[in-house]
Amino acid sequence: MFEQVEALRDEHRRVERELSDPEVHADAARAKRVNRRYAELSRIVKAHDDWIAAGEDLDAARELAREDDAFADEVPGLEEGLQRAQERLRRLLIPRDPDDARDVIMEIKAGEGGAESALFAADLLRMYVQYAASKGWKTELLERTESDLGGYKDVQVAIKGSSTDPSQGVWAHLKYEGGVHRVQRVPATESQGRIHTSTTGVLVFPEVDEPDEIEISQNDLKIDVFRSSGPGGQSVNTTDSAVRITHVPSGIVVSMQNEKSQLQNREAAMRVLRARLLAKQQEEREAAASDARRSQIRGMDRSERIRTYNFPENRIADHRTGFKAYNLDQVMDGALEPIIESAIHADEEARLAALSTES
Repeated sequence: MFEQVEALRDEHRRVERELSDPEVHADAARAKRVNRRYAELSRIVKAHDDWIAAGEDLDAARELAREDDAFADEVPGLEEGLQRAQERLRRLLIPRDPDDARDVIMEIKAGEGGAESALFAADLLRMYVQYAASKGWKTELLERTESDLGGYKDVQVAIKGSSTDPSQGVWAHLKYEGGVHRVQRVPATESQGRIHTSTTGVLVFPEVDEPDEIEISQNDLKIDVFRSSGPGGQSVNTTDSAVRITHVPSGIVVSMQNEKSQLQNREAAMRVLRARLLAKQQEEREAAASDARRSQIRGMDRSERIRTYNFPENRIADHRTGFKAYNLDQVMDGALEPIIESAIHADEEARLAALSTES
């Protein structure tokens, strides 16, 4: 059992030696990759050590119980401890998403429901910013298009973590948030007190670590500059600082006007473009993979309704995992961890099932 662990322990030792090499740290991108791999392997080594120790403790208790009945009482608890250690190691050995350690760029877009959908987009942004703060992550507002009532027709935010452990990465947690979020509540614009149903879309892209990681030819880019404008077309400034970049081969278009500097807007647009191209590559890899390898959670269409926020009942329901709770007020303040953990667990179960099918 767990035969592959020995090979991983050998790799852990090699990576540990690599980390002591000054040349590794002279290359920031390489150092980041090596640190991430070391953190991932360290968790497996620790879990393997714990599993071995739990087995040895159980064997010792069973041996002593033959001579002293008092030790027999410890056996059931030690058996449970061994099972927990075994399950933890088994889950850590599931092949990880290679992008788990990455930061993300999230886009929240108003959908069906007009002004109410835009207001809910602002509520979702606040929810994710609060959740990020609870995880110790940093957020940076990249671009926004405000609605007349104070919501967002479209808003993009970068979310950055600091952990080298892929299991604690921003993408590892927020990749499950992509899809259609449905809200049921009495809108601020409703005078009769009727409950309306609106939808808001969320897109999540893993962010590129280094610009040269995604090869983009300048000949493939069409760059337009124009004047920034606010709600209703009101001019924000009198210079051509806004930037629109079209990646011709893929058809991806990114516009930025949040900053007053054309250079800053261009850099932000390129940042989003690289993230979208990386996501496109990821989707192509998943499409090429067999159905058995494809994650149940990640394999779903981005346009699918994933969650309902029912304000009158204070209920939150995730339609993919079956998670349901009546603490919507807390969720909107950033208490997302139980929902995200349910998605991670469902994803792990799907991957384990796929591995069992293959074997």
